[in-house]
Amino acid sequence: MIEASPQRAYRAACPGCGAPVEFRSAQSTHAVCAFCQSTVVRNGDTLSRIGKMAELFDDFSPLQLQASGVFQGRSFTIVGRLQYKYDRGTWTEWYAVFGDGSAAFLSEDNGAYVFTLPTSLQRDIPLAESFRVGATTAINAKPFSVASNEQVSLLSAQGELPHLPALGRPFAMVELRSAEGEVLSIDYGPTLASGAPALSLGRAVMLDDLKLSGLRDESAKEEKGTQFNCPNCGAPVEVKLATSKSITCRSCNSIIDLSKGTGAALQHAIQDEPVNPLIALGSTGQLQGAEWQVVGFQHRMGHEPGDDDESFGWDEYLLYNRKRGFTFLVDAEDGWSIVKPVTGAPVFKAGAQSATYLGSSYPLQGSYNAETTYVAGEFYWQVARGEKTFNRDFANDKSLLSQEETGTEVTWSSGSKLDGALVATAFKLSDKAALFKRADAAPLSGARRMGCITIIIVVILILVLLALLGRCSRCDPNVQNCSSSSSARTSGGSYGGFSGSSGGHK
Repeated sequence: MIEASPQRAYRAACPGCGAPVEFRSAQSTHAVCAFCQSTVVRNGDTLSRIGKMAELFDDFSPLQLQASGVFQGRSFTIVGRLQYKYDRGTWTEWYAVFGDGSAAFLSEDNGAYVFTLPTSLQRDIPLAESFRVGATTAINAKPFSVASNEQVSLLSAQGELPHLPALGRPFAMVELRSAEGEVLSIDYGPTLASGAPALSLGRAVMLDDLKLSGLRDESAKEEKGTQFNCPNCGAPVEVKLATSKSITCRSCNSIIDLSKGTGAALQHAIQDEPVNPLIALGSTGQLQGAEWQVVGFQHRMGHEPGDDDESFGWDEYLLYNRKRGFTFLVDAEDGWSIVKPVTGAPVFKAGAQSATYLGSSYPLQGSYNAETTYVAGEFYWQVARGEKTFNRDFANDKSLLSQEETGTEVTWSSGSKLDGALVATAFKLSDKAALFKRADAAPLSGARRMGCITIIIVVILILVLLALLGRCSRCDPNVQNCSSSSSARTSGGSYGGFSGSSGGHK
């Protein structure tokens, strides 16, 4: 018999091994025994064993069962865990229970977190096929953009759970996002057992804001990563991040595909003409109140639509922090910036000259085609040399917004500008501060301190210089190479710093 505890939990013996199995929420119907991994289902006062759960994969998350925190003034405890996979990666849903027995989910995807509460629609839930990625639809009288529509399947589970899809059986998961940063998730997993889709609504959170306690001890992470030999040159390659989908060999610079694991036949692509990052892989630095490690680097080239001859380049560093996940440090010719993929969906219509996000307007700075030309390090998505996107950059003073578009998805990122000297100091490279200076270092207010006569003289000199340059630029193709390979583009490179999929989930 199940008996109530003073903490309003319900306990019963596991039908597989006899060990205690606990249910903290009346909404929970399933659990995984911590001792024998039996999957049990609760029906009234009876527990039944329906199978055995697959082993969890270690994603080195800082979260664990029984960790507790506070959300919107309410205390919660993490009691369950669901690990899912889809075509481009994996993610985890942590099942949380409040003191009153109500439930919520804390989603974790490559270090990004979204806290959601159960919700409902004021109409019947449409079929998953009716949600087209990129389209806008009204949900409870509020516009939402369809961010992803994926076929997913359950990899493993742990603890107490409100529902449990069949292992390995695919089902639809649809995500919609609003301009206010809200995330609406429609989980079609319950339909596998003839149930109704489960809906949850929430927004992105920082772990520090949840005042969490009982987190996994950082020392519990095994420092030694997975090792294998490079399929191109045979040199040893070490994978340090559990979620990496691509890595480069430090000996021959080949890009190695890890999407099927290191035990599978490894596919690789050879890279010639390596690029040396200004900030070395493995470096650590303090930015935005956190310590970040450089785990990946990519060089990208861009050109205006219809003009392949005029091009410009920029660098992107993939940074990692255990609690904050991944972010991008972008080094463009017009300055440094730090950016991160956003959870919400900025409002932008094709042909418009601005985008709106979280109530602020961002004027369009430029549109261009972009291509990844070199990569190094580890990446949580399947990176590929030659990967192409269409980018739009927006800016509002020092705040930045970027849109990257491929044939299958649209990704938004936001961030802010950084001073080059600050970046050099952050990564302990102050002795090389001069190498971090960019075009934005010149003070725009300098002209205000010059007298009118000085300004007039400067303008006249510039006009004369332009006239001379125009005369000199007349090129005779019979005696000169008249092609151009680069352009001093004032808007620099991508603000977004994001050229691959972050994972379709949150």
